[in-house]
Amino acid sequence: MGKTIGVVSLKGGVGKTSVVSALGAAISDLGKKVLLVDGNFSAPNLGIHLNLINPVKTLHDVLENKFHMKDIVHKVGKIHVAPAALFHKSKINHFKLRDKIKDVKRNYDVVLLDSSPSLNHETLAVMLASDYILVVTTPDYSTLSMTLKAIKLAKQRGTPIAGLILNKVYNKDFELSLKDIEETAEVPVMAVIPHDVNVLRALSEATPSTLHRPKTKASKEYKKLAATLVGEREKPVKLKKLWRWVNPNRQEINREIFYKSVFK
Repeated sequence: MGKTIGVVSLKGGVGKTSVVSALGAAISDLGKKVLLVDGNFSAPNLGIHLNLINPVKTLHDVLENKFHMKDIVHKVGKIHVAPAALFHKSKINHFKLRDKIKDVKRNYDVVLLDSSPSLNHETLAVMLASDYILVVTTPDYSTLSMTLKAIKLAKQRGTPIAGLILNKVYNKDFELSLKDIEETAEVPVMAVIPHDVNVLRALSEATPSTLHRPKTKASKEYKKLAATLVGEREKPVKLKKLWRWVNPNRQEINREIFYKSVFK
């Protein structure tokens, strides 16, 4: 049975749904079977990112017991997607999500859950349905404050935190450093995704950025994280890159620690 990974943030605009899309595509490229689930019930965006604009059957219907989970899954390339409804008036019990995912979890290597960017029942439901979570943040004070809230909430609910994904990084001196973020959050940074306009180009074409531009620095970082999450150890593939492994980046060290703790 695969692992369910919740991707959360309590602040909009950090690129959380783009992270889910890109990371899901990167994991599927490793030959793994991946299901992406839109747990942002009030303002779903995952379907739009993957050109599923107005699906007839959605996760809302599953939570109302109208359909089985497998009946609402769409195949987008090699990725399977369970979209939520853009317009839905009936009340649903978000906390049924965990049991509904259990019905199909055995069919996948990884289930990635997108979450609401708010402190609400939707976010709690995603956390409770996850084996562990990744928290998406950006290197600024306002986002870090909400990241700390997300971490506190996950710890209160007993959901393990795999680490942070530091997204939209310009690598400027006005940004918070990776060291400062780790020391404040007391959670390791698992990936540093540089700001890349190609992510917006990919979104305009409803394509995961790791498929749209697979050789960018951002895509390569997603692929390294994807490999770590499914138990494939990160290795240097070219001699000219060997110097990085004498003095590796902090996120590379963190991924190695995660790999050893989970897969060894």
